[in-house]
Amino acid sequence: MPKFAANLSMLFTEEDFLDRFQAAASAGFRGVEYLFPYDFPAADIKKRLDEHNLTQVLHNLPAGDWGAGERGIACHPDRVEEFRAGVDKAIEYATALDCKQVNCLAGIKPQNVSQEQAHKTFVENLRFAAEKLQAAGILLLVEAINTRDIPGFFLNRTDQALEVLAEVGSDNLKLQYDIYHMQIMEGDLARTIETNFSNISHVQLADNPGRNEPGTGEINYPFLFAHLERLGYQGWIGCEYKPAGKTLEGLGWLDSAQ
Repeated sequence: MPKFAANLSMLFTEEDFLDRFQAAASAGFRGVEYLFPYDFPAADIKKRLDEHNLTQVLHNLPAGDWGAGERGIACHPDRVEEFRAGVDKAIEYATALDCKQVNCLAGIKPQNVSQEQAHKTFVENLRFAAEKLQAAGILLLVEAINTRDIPGFFLNRTDQALEVLAEVGSDNLKLQYDIYHMQIMEGDLARTIETNFSNISHVQLADNPGRNEPGTGEINYPFLFAHLERLGYQGWIGCEYKPAGKTLEGLGWLDSAQ
């Protein structure tokens, strides 16, 4: 049976952030993920996790100035020191929150940087992060993101992500497979998941079009959930979607999936 984690950056946003933990637990979720924990003391977040018996499933490495539109800095040649400092910060939080995996957002390629420069920087940063995180007992993930929602995002297809994994050459680097993003970029979801199953350590979902809850669009989620179960997937599925209405009103899909 799939394990679903509420993405608190997108679900229960009617509540203040720290109150979303209780809302997620009350709705039946046993795990949570979100973009970043860094605006809050780790002790405050850990208290909410413990109070509501929740597992911290995932958060991202620091990703630059999110409010200004940055979506990661891992492919930016002039931000390497900032990236490395962010790895240390992520380790501090993930350790405190007992979070076993963190995701690295590649970022939008700067206009004055060549594809080759961006690729080289990304690979070198991932090697650094994978080694540091492995020493801390934390798995590093990378995620391909569609270029419709984030134009210019550097990593946007499964085959590109797998080439990066191979070049980095670390057994502490895996793929975060986002069904919504990959439906837009390439489709063929079930076959892609099965073919690359050994490299996938986290899955995220939203339906398409609209990025709303499962059952609102074209993706056959009952089939994909059964497919993941047949393959023996043991990880979490992060619910990273925009509710079409209020979060609780759109959770009927969850009842039928569990």
